[in-house]
Amino acid sequence: MSFMTGSPAEAALAQCKPPLFLFGFSHWKTFMHDWFPNHEVIFSRPNLLPLEFKLYWKRRILRDPRATVLAWQYKGPAGLKEFCRFYGIPFRYVEDGFIRSVEIGALRVPPLSLALESQDMYFNASAPSDLEDILRTYDFRADCALMARAKAAREKLLASRLSKYNSGQSVNITSIYGEKKKKRVLVIGQVERDASIRYGCMKKVTNNELVRLARNENPEAQIIYKPHPEVLKGTATAESNPELVRKIAMILDRDLSLADALESVDHVYTITSLSGFEALMRNIKVTTIGCPFYSGWGLTDDRQPNPRRDRILTIDEIFAAAYILYPKYFDPTAKTPIEIEQALDLLVEMRSGQVERTG
Repeated sequence: MSFMTGSPAEAALAQCKPPLFLFGFSHWKTFMHDWFPNHEVIFSRPNLLPLEFKLYWKRRILRDPRATVLAWQYKGPAGLKEFCRFYGIPFRYVEDGFIRSVEIGALRVPPLSLALESQDMYFNASAPSDLEDILRTYDFRADCALMARAKAAREKLLASRLSKYNSGQSVNITSIYGEKKKKRVLVIGQVERDASIRYGCMKKVTNNELVRLARNENPEAQIIYKPHPEVLKGTATAESNPELVRKIAMILDRDLSLADALESVDHVYTITSLSGFEALMRNIKVTTIGCPFYSGWGLTDDRQPNPRRDRILTIDEIFAAAYILYPKYFDPTAKTPIEIEQALDLLVEMRSGQVERTG
């Protein structure tokens, strides 16, 4: 649909970059300018009033038929997606990818990867997503090159002991867990207000409830509880007090690397955390209480069914979808698009302090 009334206006418009409107983005996320250098990146206020969107932003978006709209998760104004669909405006939800940074996002460190989603967020178990569609329909067996690449990248990820976030300390885990004398169960804590719990669970589950479930189902095991790094760093508040489960579980009071925390573990319990998939990559049994993207494909002990997921997949097939086909990668220092292999190399360098971190 064109809103230009004459060739001079069209010529003037052609001299400008097409606008990219961002809704629900924190203003510190200026890295979006680097990700989209061919667009005029325009930030709205993070928390718009409905009237602001209706009276100002709708009109501004419609001024230019080249406009594109992005929303951070579901933090955009109500009706944004439907408005874009009605007017034929390209729209995507945005979220961090599964290989992110050396530090947690709450410390305002730019990500190495982003997921741009056209349907619904990948953590929303009630609706299909682009990621779920890839997992449901992609012919992995026919794509030998992709599968070889996925296997090599997964092995590289494991060998480097990297994770989505890499702020945790590396330790000799035996000095913390002690000598292994019985089954060892690790409970992965999450930020309990996190959208992945709100949209990924049929009913709300707290971290303490998850610890108690792990204890009840494994009464003879050593139960270890790893709170979320943001809770340990004080950038997020725990809704359930870890002290209330200290009698039934060892609480990891330091931000340990996930690779170390998973050492010698036999079973992981999680609500919807990506850490569950990282455990699967290490051949550890995983129980999911909610419905994360990697559940329902025959690899996890699922407590929340998802009838849309009626296919059996391998670890490498899920890895190929979630880490290669679905996200985009970007070097925040060189300011250029990269692939997963380069992102892993860059994270290793960042972790060792060889690359200056930008923010």
